Amino acid sequence: MNILSIQSWVAYGHVGNASAMFPLQRLGAEVWAINTVQFSNHTGYGHWTGDVFSGAQVCALVDGVAARGVLGTCDAVLSGYVGDAAIGEAILDAVARVRSANPRALYCCDPVIGDDRDGVYVRPGIAEMLRDRMLPAADLATPNRFELDMLTGTACHTLDQAKANVAMVAALLHPGGPRCVLLTSLRTEATPDDATDMLVSEAGRFHLLRTPLLNLDVNGAGDAIAALFLFHRLHSGSEVVALEAAGSAIHGMLRLTEAAGSSEILTVAAQEEFVAPGVRFLAEPC
Repeated sequence: MNILSIQSWVAYGHVGNASAMFPLQRLGAEVWAINTVQFSNHTGYGHWTGDVFSGAQVCALVDGVAARGVLGTCDAVLSGYVGDAAIGEAILDAVARVRSANPRALYCCDPVIGDDRDGVYVRPGIAEMLRDRMLPAADLATPNRFELDMLTGTACHTLDQAKANVAMVAALLHPGGPRCVLLTSLRTEATPDDATDMLVSEAGRFHLLRTPLLNLDVNGAGDAIAALFLFHRLHSGSEVVALEAAGSAIHGMLRLTEAAGSSEILTVAAQEEFVAPGVRFLAEPC
């Protein structure tokens, strides 16, 4: 399995490609990583060093990969945080080139906009670009609940509202693909105080996965679960299998991170959770 992953990179910690790449490799995937930034650490620390790359630089790297004659063997494109419109255009160009070489390839768009803790943390216009340009090119989307609300303009406080909003996003996706949506960080009136939910939808079906709520606040988990879900959806062909495998693995990694009291997700220390989660959670139709 070959995955072209176009995301940010940090030297210290795990966000963007530094969160997504290793779990994919541990599961046996080849990852063609193209970095959109090279930072010392994620920006949540308030101080960082490094460089932001341009859309032209990203396109040039895709050109170099294409020159090896391998785009036809690319199974999927994965994208996350989009720093500016030019990066978004470069990602869309890469998706089009991969699809031209391999029409069966999937594009998974993690529409990073923000979260409940920090609000919106992308530049003005990026949320609209994700909704109007990038999601319509995507086969899979992996928003969190905050991002779902932003994309649909409607808050979801109940499971029925969440399902309706997920269906709205699914309708935006590429008509030639599975139109699969994974919703993370979902808590509704039906979610127990000590739990958190994930919801997946494909072909009009909905399944819910519930895991224990952990007491930690870290960056990069969303990048990891988008990568894990894409891998397992590609490998199994089932959105339910992918939800269970990715949800169980991410919970295991976060459980070990919480136990260690770490402010960064323990991607390397928790690597066995990606292969064989210590606790396997099962999804239920809803």
